[in-house]
Amino acid sequence: MRGGVIAAVSAIVLYHVANPHLLTFRYEESDLVQIALFLAVGMVTAKLTLDGRRLRRLASTDDLTGLHNLRSFETRLVTMVRASRETQAPLALLVLDVDRLKSLNDQYGHLTGAEAVRTVGRIIGERLPPDAVACRYGGDEFVIAILRCPPLLVHRVADDLCRAVHDSAPVLSGRQFAAGTLSISVGACCASPDREATSGAWSSRDVEAGEALFGAADAALYRAKASGRNRVCVA
Repeated sequence: MRGGVIAAVSAIVLYHVANPHLLTFRYEESDLVQIALFLAVGMVTAKLTLDGRRLRRLASTDDLTGLHNLRSFETRLVTMVRASRETQAPLALLVLDVDRLKSLNDQYGHLTGAEAVRTVGRIIGERLPPDAVACRYGGDEFVIAILRCPPLLVHRVADDLCRAVHDSAPVLSGRQFAAGTLSISVGACCASPDREATSGAWSSRDVEAGEALFGAADAALYRAKASGRNRVCVA
């Protein structure tokens, strides 16, 4: 909006410079109409720009958690795989879901379950390290990509998320729950894709590398759940 105001005021000033008789503030009706048009165009343009940004943000955002949606995450992941390949910086992928969400739904209702997923999404968003992108890609399933994240840091980030969720005492659908009600299981994988020449913004090799990372982290998640839940397993 500030840009729209500046543009409109600049146009009005230039209009006065181009018409020196206006410097004495003797306006005719056509001058007032022209000034009003400058202001209107500036405001409308600013509003359209603002709406465009809001729509782009909504199109890339998960409406329940405020994290990235799957389409936006996939685009970002390919970019991160390419950056990892070019710089040989390690790229980590964490796949996690909420433990025993079905029991929560069955006992307290699906609104409570949705609030539980939103709570976990909020905790993830608050604890994301730099160079990280998080996404809710299913009902209670999340994935996090972190660039420049070595294996030791991967485990630390995953453990921190597990503790934060387990230690939270959430209010779900107006009901206070004790700490330990919620927990997550996390599967993680860390790798540096092979440095090879690629062409195009969406190299098939980058897509395949992202899918391979996800598959390894997802398999690790299943092992974490099979070994008791509320824990981390790193591939």
